Amino acid sequence: MPVIVKPLTNTEVKQAKPQEKVYALSDGDGLSIRIKPNGSKLWLFNYTTPYTKKRTSISFGTYPELSLANARKHREEARKLLAKKIDPKENREETKRIKNIAHSSTLEHIAKNG
Repeated sequence: MPVIVKPLTNTEVKQAKPQEKVYALSDGDGLSIRIKPNGSKLWLFNYTTPYTKKRTSISFGTYPELSLANARKHREEARKLLAKKIDPKENREETKRIKNIAHSSTLEHIAKNG
């Protein structure tokens, strides 16, 4: 039987203090925030890859730059991709690659670089 996780609140995330070792607070459905000894807080989404069935994670960003509500939106987008058998990490890398190719072929880029 799966463990039911109580969703995080903004207050819990804000008041999470660094400890000697890295630890995580879970929000449920794979979303967690990792608190490091230096005080940085990183949003992570843990999931199983669609084809290899291996456990992996993808980072969404740091707190407070990315709020709890926005992290939850990113989690839902990633879960929608997984439902379509698309790996969120590979999708992010492919999107970046396409943007870089599009940018490198613009007239402005070509004029600046030769």
